[in-house]
Amino acid sequence: MRRKNTYVTISCLALSLALSLHVGLDNNYNSIHPHARCAVDNNIVGAYYNSEHTISMYIGKSYTYIDVGLVTGYSGFKIAPMIRLKKDNWFITPAYETQGNVGFIIGYEFFLDNSIN
Repeated sequence: MRRKNTYVTISCLALSLALSLHVGLDNNYNSIHPHARCAVDNNIVGAYYNSEHTISMYIGKSYTYIDVGLVTGYSGFKIAPMIRLKKDNWFITPAYETQGNVGFIIGYEFFLDNSIN
């Protein structure tokens, strides 16, 4: 008797494009951020084109109004803490510059599939 192959497919990929404004910072930053994320339950992993014109990868947890985790790709740290407050498609996150300036980033994220956000 032959056994039928059974495949389990998990589709967790969300593609988006975020637009951001950097407040309280001196440098000229990228404000267009293509983003790919995989979310399973409240676990998240993803990559995006960051404000410093490099690729960042992250891993963390997502809750109703906040994402927290660890992120790579920034000049100040090889691995940095990540925190992002969110409501609908809007987000705000703290920001710093290596010369000591502190500010924040506010943005709006457009999702390819509106059911994922």
